[in-house]
Amino acid sequence: MLNLHWKKISLILVLTISAYVANAQTKGTFNYLDFASKPYYFGITLAYNTSSFQPYQSSRFFTSDSIRGVESLAGQGFNLGIVTNLKIGQNFDFRFLPTLSFADRTLQYTTSNALVNKRIEAVFFEMPFHARYKSDPYEDLRIFVIGGVKYSFDVASKSRTRQDANLVKVTPTDFAVELGAGVQFFFPYFIFSPEIKFSQGISNGLIYNRDLEFSSVLDKILSRTFTISFHFEG
Repeated sequence: MLNLHWKKISLILVLTISAYVANAQTKGTFNYLDFASKPYYFGITLAYNTSSFQPYQSSRFFTSDSIRGVESLAGQGFNLGIVTNLKIGQNFDFRFLPTLSFADRTLQYTTSNALVNKRIEAVFFEMPFHARYKSDPYEDLRIFVIGGVKYSFDVASKSRTRQDANLVKVTPTDFAVELGAGVQFFFPYFIFSPEIKFSQGISNGLIYNRDLEFSSVLDKILSRTFTISFHFEG
């Protein structure tokens, strides 16, 4: 399944770059000049993500008779969002990208008898705030880097908790820092920007419960997400 996703992503990139090159060869002027005078613009974003946890063991882990180890398995998801971009000079942007993100993460416990997986699905409403630095344009292409913070709220957390009382419970909110890079391709009517981004949670996502064995062996869990985004702006 992962290989299939990568093949689709690679095909989209090849077709887009081919169209960009063909357009650049036939157009006498540069498309980026049409967007240079705009103080702000909007767009949509589509993304593929892989999410996981970074678990930290508690002191009770070392005294547990049944649990021998705990690690996180990454799951796949996708994002749908809106882009709001405000230009600050020629090379800097401030960006706000409210997004609906579907994430799937698993905590895998090694017990004395078997492997036990605790799957945690989430539907996040995310509010990333980014600062972006763009290189000077080369024809109709610019390279950029981004950095910022992201606040997330799991809109499905209450219904999921009712379904499984023995679930390792996580908080419905998360706060993370984000870093990434990408490329802008300027077309006549829109800007296409593929982007890769890494998010590292900095707030503890665990709701500790000493009465739940799978919870008591953990001190905290932090979120981690790798995202490949495709922005269409204009």
